[in-house]
Amino acid sequence: MTILNVARTFLSILLLCLTSGMSLADPNFWKHEWPQTDFTKTSIDYLEILSGGPPKDGIPAIDSPKFVPLAKATHLKETEPVIGLVIGKEARAYPLQVLMWHEIVNDTVAGVPIAVTFCPLCNASLVFDRRITLPNKGEVVLDFGTTGKLRRSDLVMYDRQTESWWQQFTGEAIVGELTGRSLKMLPVRIESFARFRSRNPEGKVLVPNGKYDRSYGVNPYRGYDSRAKPFLYHGEMPPNIAPLARVITSEGHAWSLDYLRQEKRIQTSDGLILEWEKGQNSALDASVIGEGVDIGNVIAYRIVGGEKTDILYTVDFAFAHFAFNSDVPIITK
Repeated sequence: MTILNVARTFLSILLLCLTSGMSLADPNFWKHEWPQTDFTKTSIDYLEILSGGPPKDGIPAIDSPKFVPLAKATHLKETEPVIGLVIGKEARAYPLQVLMWHEIVNDTVAGVPIAVTFCPLCNASLVFDRRITLPNKGEVVLDFGTTGKLRRSDLVMYDRQTESWWQQFTGEAIVGELTGRSLKMLPVRIESFARFRSRNPEGKVLVPNGKYDRSYGVNPYRGYDSRAKPFLYHGEMPPNIAPLARVITSEGHAWSLDYLRQEKRIQTSDGLILEWEKGQNSALDASVIGEGVDIGNVIAYRIVGGEKTDILYTVDFAFAHFAFNSDVPIITK
């Protein structure tokens, strides 16, 4: 598929959103597609739910991920963004060029069942433990897919066991039987392929498994970084920063990426450390993902026992941070 065809497809999806009653937030309308979802249970106002265009599983999650050794990942550019995950002795890189077209990967790493997720509209790269404990059932492993719905411009996932709906940005179930339950988020790095390789020489890289025909490496959201406003978002905007500026959030603190890039290193009074280094490109800028503007790499850690220990952090768009964490002010200078 050419870049021109990708652009035409994306524009067709947007047109569908605008003409197919995307604002119709009615569980009675959804029941034909979601017969197993208990719409009597919810923690949100259904008017916040919008159609993103594709139907249920229209953006297909990857359930049988395929990996190759680093030496065989010659299709990736050095600065291309990946989600770098290390559990025990296993290290895996999930390139955004694949997640752009699938948004969810159901995987198991070092015996831990995980969901690797990416919402392009919020620039949210998050990894969750898929295990939860239920009364009278014990531990249950959930598998996730895409609903085709958005809330506050963020991906709404669903689990295939109960068809409850989950907010990707928070990892919380917002509709259905499991409403109010939360998934455990795992610390990862959103980093360049080169940085992942340098710290994990024995790691593996996710590649397309051959089940889908997608233009991997192409960005269907060309120029999204430069938009004045986010797509399919009708909430308030952050007061002190551009809506599509990037924000780093960790342990109840938030800083603009521009501020960290200026300072290079930030340390809080309680020992949280952020560092910035050039060499990672945006996945949402140029038509070809590996050619996007350099936004740099962020590392968040604490010193434990004399060693750097990764901690949870996210790098999201400012509007999304404000939509879900309005009580956490963004430090910009």
